Amino acid sequence: MTRIAGMAGNRGRNLLNIADRQPGGAEVAVVLTNAEDAPVLDAAADRGIPTEVVPQADGMDRQAHEEAVLDALADYDVDLVCLDGYMRILSATFLDAMPTTLNVHPSLLPAFPGMDAWGDALDAGVSVTGCTVHVVTDATDDDGAVIEEEVDAGPIVTQEPVPIYEGDDEATLKERVLYEGEFRAYPRAVEWFAEGAVTVDFERGEVTVDADVATVTDDADGAADSAGDGHDGLPTRRLVSNDRLDTLRYGENPHQDAAVYADRTCDEASVVHADQLNEGAKALSYNNYNDADGALNLIKEFDEPAAAVIKHTNPAGCATADTLADAYENALSTDPMSAFGGIVALNRECDAATAEQIVDSFKEVVVAPGYTDDALDVLFEKDNLRVLDVGEFGDEPSERFTEKSLVGGRLVQERDLQSVTVDDLEVVTECEPTDEELETMVFAWQTLKHVKSNGILFADGTETVGVGMGQVSRVDAVRLAAMKADEHAEGKDAEGAVMASDAFFPFPDGIEEAAKAGIEAVVQPGGSVNDEDVIEAADEHGMAMAFTGQRSFKHD
Repeated sequence: MTRIAGMAGNRGRNLLNIADRQPGGAEVAVVLTNAEDAPVLDAAADRGIPTEVVPQADGMDRQAHEEAVLDALADYDVDLVCLDGYMRILSATFLDAMPTTLNVHPSLLPAFPGMDAWGDALDAGVSVTGCTVHVVTDATDDDGAVIEEEVDAGPIVTQEPVPIYEGDDEATLKERVLYEGEFRAYPRAVEWFAEGAVTVDFERGEVTVDADVATVTDDADGAADSAGDGHDGLPTRRLVSNDRLDTLRYGENPHQDAAVYADRTCDEASVVHADQLNEGAKALSYNNYNDADGALNLIKEFDEPAAAVIKHTNPAGCATADTLADAYENALSTDPMSAFGGIVALNRECDAATAEQIVDSFKEVVVAPGYTDDALDVLFEKDNLRVLDVGEFGDEPSERFTEKSLVGGRLVQERDLQSVTVDDLEVVTECEPTDEELETMVFAWQTLKHVKSNGILFADGTETVGVGMGQVSRVDAVRLAAMKADEHAEGKDAEGAVMASDAFFPFPDGIEEAAKAGIEAVVQPGGSVNDEDVIEAADEHGMAMAFTGQRSFKHD
């Protein structure tokens, strides 16, 4: 365990934050101050942390005071020293006798190194400042006098940027730098030291952090690698800078405030950067953005003309066809009732024939990579149908990661860009799927990637028949898909359809339910301990079954 000697001159909020969070298992073994009335003393005592006070007596020079500090710390076994507002410049007398000493400065050094970093940043008119955690080095001459240009000049361990907003003053900026900068950067640095990931070369004035490794570019096979950190290219830190694009009417519900932020570096077609062509219509809501993003991501899966109708980020229907109008008709007929008030996404320029179908029932948003003039004339007849032009899709996705915010952090993962072909499918049953069924399996799998888990999808040809989404049991998802196909689909049903499952069937009951619905072929990942029982059930019902060998969960 890494034991810290904390030295503060006032409230010591960074030290207390480190004591509370114990980054890397580090603990504050003692808090020392040179001010008898420093508030940090009571706060440390409340946490059971020993305290020491070493005031600078009249006539005591720098060396004598540091020797007194060393005497006060002599009985404490410490591995790291952390300064926090300790208003004394330390010399070699202290630094050579103690372990590595860190300090945090409220700017992005070497910018604004002085005592008034917040005011200097504001006076300079910069839009970003931040904080710097650095190793403390001797900034005094042989007589103990301070060499100003060497103060806060030690090698940098880590930094954290913090924005400056119009109207900020020193007080607001100081608080933001503390809570958004120092409370992130200082524990990070302590954790690295606690994990033994830091090497300090005092002669060269350099710090090397083994844990802070940059992501390397894709290799020749297109697989992302990391530079030795063992995390398959996931970056050690995520620094995300987005600009607020618009304040929304409200969030998911009217009592929640919301805004949409834009990533200016994104080259991929997106609803955030889309042009809303009918400017007189009301602006997109939080839910509109979320659903439109899901719809757009779905139809990007297909090269053929494709259409999808999304409701609450789930596909109510999806299809490909020879024409866009046919694709939309087939997608809508999967569940026209649920499609009411939904989002339409198209992967071709919207023509008048497709537009006529879209306006035949209430929709919130239509998303496409362009529109004919005749199509716009039709769509603009609906006052509050938002018409988004996302432009050309391009060849490759530019966004590599997806994120989900958690209380206290966030989950980051690579996007699910898997794409199966007929050749990837492993037939595991006695009954061989037809060529048509194999093609349907591929279509169903690519669509199912965008269905909330547990997800089941019925498809016929290259159109959906029934979708069972977001269930807590897989067999219930099968039942839901069957119900949708039986009760909601128009002009089609589950008889003879293909069923896709986003994860393996743990028991044969899902196959039994599918057989009742008339399913004749199944595509699923496989990998259950009960695979043999599931395959046997399929054989008993004369179903063809193929494994993809990979799962396609979507929990968000």
